Amino acid sequence: MSDVVSKRMIGDRADTARGPALAFRGAMNGLYWTGAVISCIALVLISFIIPWAVYTRYILNSAASWPEPLAVLLTVAVTFIGAANCYRQRIHMNMTVGTNLLPPKARVVAAFISELLMAAMALFMLVWGGALVETTWGNSVDEFPWLSVGITYLPIPVSGAMMLLFVIERLTIGPPPQDGSDAHVPLD
Repeated sequence: MSDVVSKRMIGDRADTARGPALAFRGAMNGLYWTGAVISCIALVLISFIIPWAVYTRYILNSAASWPEPLAVLLTVAVTFIGAANCYRQRIHMNMTVGTNLLPPKARVVAAFISELLMAAMALFMLVWGGALVETTWGNSVDEFPWLSVGITYLPIPVSGAMMLLFVIERLTIGPPPQDGSDAHVPLD
């Protein structure tokens, strides 16, 4: 959603956040950075685990059983938590060809409908992902008997909750500012 469409949809609230809106923006910034740190740590761990798996398999000729499943579990965390962060900053892959051809008022409506659909998807992930975590909590991962399968699915409802909060942020106080202070956010 372009900056012009965002401002038309919600006004200039993103630039004039005060009081509770400012506190909410701060909380969303904190949530965003927490997700970024979690994703980065998981990615760094994957970067160490995979070479270790290759080393044990081809150099020691005795493949370790834990690196591949752990890398998969960390990839799930990177994917879901990272997707929520990308949604907030609008740096995810999207198709805007159709909406860019619409007149400005129709673009505002399409952007609002898009946010509502995103909220529905986030709620789906939160509710059904939470049910999946609850259902599988008593099972254990074969390679890690001490690890609950439910924990491996936990990034699904967590990212759903993050996305839902980011939708609420966008609809109430506007998108995060794109003033160049965040290196992760491209300037329009």
